[in-house]
Amino acid sequence: MKKVYIILSIVLLTNFCFGQGANEAHKKNNVHEVICTKVIQTTNYTYLQVNEKDNLIWVAVPKMEAQKDEAYYFVGGMEMGPFKSKELDRTFDQLLFLGEITKKTNSEKAEETTHKAEVKINKKDIKIEASDACISIKELYANKEKYANKEVTIKGQVTKFSKKIMSRNWIHIQDGTNHEGDFDLTITSNEEVNIDDIVVITGKLTLDKDFGYGYFYKVIIEEGKVIK
Repeated sequence: MKKVYIILSIVLLTNFCFGQGANEAHKKNNVHEVICTKVIQTTNYTYLQVNEKDNLIWVAVPKMEAQKDEAYYFVGGMEMGPFKSKELDRTFDQLLFLGEITKKTNSEKAEETTHKAEVKINKKDIKIEASDACISIKELYANKEKYANKEVTIKGQVTKFSKKIMSRNWIHIQDGTNHEGDFDLTITSNEEVNIDDIVVITGKLTLDKDFGYGYFYKVIIEEGKVIK
């Protein structure tokens, strides 16, 4: 699913997940208990059709192992619809984006395991020529406080693109550099790009951005504009 590489998807993607953990949610009686009736796997996301009190709904979560007839538990979520998945070539009339879902075993104690909103990002073999007009991803992460809340310009290759998640597009770029394992940069934008495009983007650098629903970025460029 290319809409939610981020989420997701994206998926992305979404105010996408929940604020509180499952235990806290149980205390406040906000937990949804559902039975999975269908499972559709995509590259980065898993779509589940679930039954809650005879009401069938579709939910999307970061890719996970899931099985039909299993019980799942979640809190919150963001409703979107109609939602078009390009990877599936399918439009969901209504879809609930989740970033966290809890699966309980069939044991009497119902031991919980929690699936976090983590989309794996792979480092690609990319080499972007340095430019005086742009800073590198390594420089950005190494000196993030210096650039915080300032407009920055960066050049990189698009590795993921998710369209219209939380009313914005999500762009991931790499330039071949990294700082202590940080090699991928996320950018939100109203503009569209293609995977493998070499782009120059300018936008405001924000630190410790929490979109809620489990989606937290220690470094992100917001309102990015593609200038090349």
